[in-house]
Amino acid sequence: MQGIIIFGPPGVGKGTQAQLISERLKIYHFSTGEILRDAALKGTELGIKAKALMDEGRLVPDEIMIGIVKDALSNNGNSNGFILDGFPRTIEQAKALTLIFDEFGFKDIKILYLTADDDELTRRLMNRGRSDDNIQSILTRLHIYKNTTAPVIDYYKRIKNVIYINGVGEIEEINKKIIEIL
Repeated sequence: MQGIIIFGPPGVGKGTQAQLISERLKIYHFSTGEILRDAALKGTELGIKAKALMDEGRLVPDEIMIGIVKDALSNNGNSNGFILDGFPRTIEQAKALTLIFDEFGFKDIKILYLTADDDELTRRLMNRGRSDDNIQSILTRLHIYKNTTAPVIDYYKRIKNVIYINGVGEIEEINKKIIEIL
């Protein structure tokens, strides 16, 4: 089974590329947001806890996220593979995910890191037109990413080969590069 973890800052195109990769390789696309919503809809114990926290505007703690992702991976373990989009976001989550992969026997894991400079990311996020995409919230998200999520790449560089992909350009061009590398 092939597993892919796609990383990158907000606005780099992770979700878009993850969806295209999923369709082309016929692998399951795990989006953190979808996993959380699904767990809440199913009424799982972890899903109920996560929904209560999200309803309060709070972040879902690592231990709940790890449990939800583990459940999702165990329920889709018979597919051709998977791509994780939006997880792990912390070193603690990355370490737990490594243990989950070992437990489930997932050996062929690739780490994709989409890159773009802050000016490009800010431009993209401002052009999305979402209500939470104002300059202050964008700068805050980029700051949080650099301090919390970016260090996860250093963790993976120590244990796996990280594949760097320039996330600037046409969507199909970037996807073609990714598919060729995979």
